[in-house]
Order: sequence, then structure tokens, then C-alpha cells
Amino acid sequence: MSALWSVGAGLLLLLLWVRHRGLEAVLVHHRWVFVCFFLMPLSILFDIYYQLRAWAVWRLHSAPRQHAQRVRHIQQQVQEWKKEGSKRYMCTGRPGWLTVSLRVGKYKKTHKNIMINLMDVLEVDSERQVVRVEPLVSMGQLTAYLNPMGWTIPVVPELDDLTVGGLIMGTGIESSSHIYGLFQHTCVAYELVLADGSLVRCSPTENSDLFYAVPWSCGTLGFLVAAEIKMIPAKKYVKIHYEPVRGLQKICEKFTEESKKKENSFVEGLMYSLDEAVIMTGVLTDEPEQSKINRIGNYYKPWFFKHVEKYLKADRTGVEYIPSRHYYHRHTRSIFWELQDIIPFGNNPVFRYLFGWMVPPKISLLKLTQGEAIRKLYEQHHVVQDMLVPMKSLEKSIQTFHVDLNVYPIWLCPFILPNNPGMVHPKGNETELYVDIGAYGEPKSKQFEARASMRQMEKFVRSVHGFQMLYADCYMTREEFWDMFDGSLYHKLREEMNCKDAFPEVYDKICKAARH
Repeated sequence: MSALWSVGAGLLLLLLWVRHRGLEAVLVHHRWVFVCFFLMPLSILFDIYYQLRAWAVWRLHSAPRQHAQRVRHIQQQVQEWKKEGSKRYMCTGRPGWLTVSLRVGKYKKTHKNIMINLMDVLEVDSERQVVRVEPLVSMGQLTAYLNPMGWTIPVVPELDDLTVGGLIMGTGIESSSHIYGLFQHTCVAYELVLADGSLVRCSPTENSDLFYAVPWSCGTLGFLVAAEIKMIPAKKYVKIHYEPVRGLQKICEKFTEESKKKENSFVEGLMYSLDEAVIMTGVLTDEPEQSKINRIGNYYKPWFFKHVEKYLKADRTGVEYIPSRHYYHRHTRSIFWELQDIIPFGNNPVFRYLFGWMVPPKISLLKLTQGEAIRKLYEQHHVVQDMLVPMKSLEKSIQTFHVDLNVYPIWLCPFILPNNPGMVHPKGNETELYVDIGAYGEPKSKQFEARASMRQMEKFVRSVHGFQMLYADCYMTREEFWDMFDGSLYHKLREEMNCKDAFPEVYDKICKAARH
């Protein structure tokens, strides 16, 4: 009883302090208070709900039976939109705050919202090595479902809450992408409800133009209702080799060399300054050295990027065996390194042991509660950007990131980009090795100004025939956007499928120049 009185008294004092300081001041200058006491417990409740729901669906085998019924409901909503005169664009009815993208989508308020309640794994086909899923299935949900069966997918993008639909309509990448390409390149078929209400399946051999045009289209060609994704046999551990490298030229050479080796199941780099990095390579295995097992995903363990930094500070190489699912979601607990800006003491051992089991707070809840003041603060003094550039331009690209942003750590993730039709492909006629350069945090560059600096970055990326991930703030003009991306197939299909009255153009949906 005394413990309850203590907790109650603590909460009362907290509320009095919040009242004294003002809610907005607390949310802006002491955001960790709100995150720790409210968002983290609420995030746990969210997780419990979705886990119980997934368990119930699995036990009752209800997903395949209900899928067809749910798709028909989506088709009925599209038909109703047509009967109303097709006066407004359509979009999914999922609230904007539920998406992992930090962008605030104002179009939800003006467009016709089509409710799409599709969040289940539908079928695992072991013979074809394909899993069929609905678009709101998350990466955490999918790996938890497949791993006990001995399967995984070739590309498992980092954060637990990333959904299949978002990774197809946008894009997704992981440290295995130097072998398998982007997330879209591991998909073998999509099912969509189109602007006329029809249900269409597309693959490389069936409605192939639509299949190649869907990735990066951000839901502007139709509503994704199912996807088929390749599976590969899962192994229990990833054997990770950590190697600190100093000197920008040596870092780029080493990273390029390892990225070309197909015997590496995984390749990743973390840069801690312009001339300091740790290059990690991994291979899947079922035979670990027991003394070197590191269950890095356990709640009390150090954040992964901090753990990696120890090898740099000690200037030594190292080998560890990480359980596969822990490896796939190694950056989830710290949201890469974004959580250190929200909870500065989050990697402290005391905090990890007492409260680490509640980390991370849901990105969707962080968005929902950020308020206008925090949103503007983040927009002007914070970057979350992934730029995809040819590997041959890596050194020049890192130098540009350093001058224009000066944000560290920087994430380096290689990927192979095949010369397929669609919005994103190499400049030449052959498959090319690219790299994702991820910058997340507060820029330290003295001349940083959000719009001007990002436009300078976008100009550079266009000059090397690179691409900007579309989940982030984009400042390009329409002409610049379509200079970066190949819109030939996309525009052709929008014309043929009468999308122009049904969905906004992708530029109008995601670019700040169009939205403001």
C-alpha cells in the first residue's frame, strides 16, 4: 500500500510541475517526461493488443476466410466514390499519425478515405517459398510468424512497425540488400483494387507494367490489398564481424569491397565522424560459439549503435553471434539513434534495466502527440533522410553530407539496383551497386537551414543519378522531382487506368513544394 501511495504522490507532484511549467513547455523542453510516463506505457498496451489479435487470428485461421470479404468491402467503397461523382481524390483511411514516416499528411482531411483493415498473414507456401500477406502486416509481426517455421524473408527492413504496404508503395532496405536488392525486388506479385473498383493481380509475367510501376508510387495507382514475398530458410544466428576503419578513403574502399562479396549475408557501416567508421559483415549460421553469443535485442542490453562504437573506441576487431531475429531488429530499440534526442539517458544501464522493456515508444504515438511547436522545431533543426547513391559516388556523397548536414552517426547500407522498368533504376542498362546513406539527427553544420540545405543535398543526389527516399521531407520542384525519378511508365499507367481523377500524382502527395 505504501508503494501505491508513493507512486500516487509522485504522479501528483509531476502533474503539479507540468501545470506550473505549462504543457507545451514540458513537451518541447522536457519531452522525455511525457514519453517515459505516458507514451512508453501506452506503447506497451498497443503491442499487447496487436499481439493478442495476431494470436487469435492464427488460432482461428480466420485471415484467409475474411480477406476476400474485406477486399469486397474496399471495392464497394470505391464504387460508392464513383456514384458520388468522383469529386475528390481517394486515399487510405489509415490515420496519418499511424505511419512510420515523420511527414504529416494533410491530404487525409480533404480526400475520400477508403478504409483498409488488412493486417494479417494469409498463406505460407513452402513449395514455392512464398508468403502471401496483407499490406498492414508489420516486419515485427512477419518475422515472429515465419521464424518458428524455419523461414524468413530476404530483406527485413529495420524497424518493427514498418508495414509491407509502406515498404512496397515507398521502399525498404536492409543489410542483405547487396544480394537481394530493395524490398520491392523480393516481391513476386501484388494484388490491387484499382480506380474502377476492379481487383487485379500483377507480377513480372502478368500485368507486368503495373507490377513494376507500383513501387515508389505511394498509393497513387491503386489500393494494395495483398502481396507475395519470397522466403528463404532461416538460421538461428548471424555471425557478425566488427572492423573499425579510419580515413574516409579507406572506409569507402573497405565498404565497397565487402559489399561486392556475395558470401557476406549482411553488410553495414556506421560512421561516427568523417574519418571514423565500423564496417560490419555477417553470415547466417546455426553453429555459434557459445561464449560469443550476444542477445543484443534483450531489453537491458546497450543500444546497438553504442555497442558498435565500443569497437571503434577500443580500436579492435571483434566477432559475435547474434540471434537472427535480434539482428534483424537491432536498431529498433533506439530507433537507430533517434531515441537519444528524446530520452538522453535512455542508454544508461539503470534506465535500461528498470524501463528498457518498455522501449521504444511507438513512432506513431510520438507523431500524434508532438504538437505544432515540436513539429516546427524538428522541421527546422532535425533531419531524417535516406539518400540512395551509386557506390562509385560514396566518398563524394559522404563529404557532401558532412558539409551540408554534419550529422553523425551516418548509416551506410549497400544494395543492388537492377535495371527494371519503373521509377527507380540505374542510369545505364545494367544492374549497379548503390548505397543508402542515412542521416538521422540534429545537424551540426553552422550554415544548416532546412529548406536551403536539403535542396542543395537533393541537387547533389540528382547530379550523381541517385534517389531520395520519399518517406522524408522533399523540397524539389515538380521538374526536379521527375528529373530524379523516371516517370514514363508511371504516367502512362495513370492515363490508361484513369487514375488522374482518382488519386493525386505522387509528387503532389509527398513533396513540400506541392503541399504548402
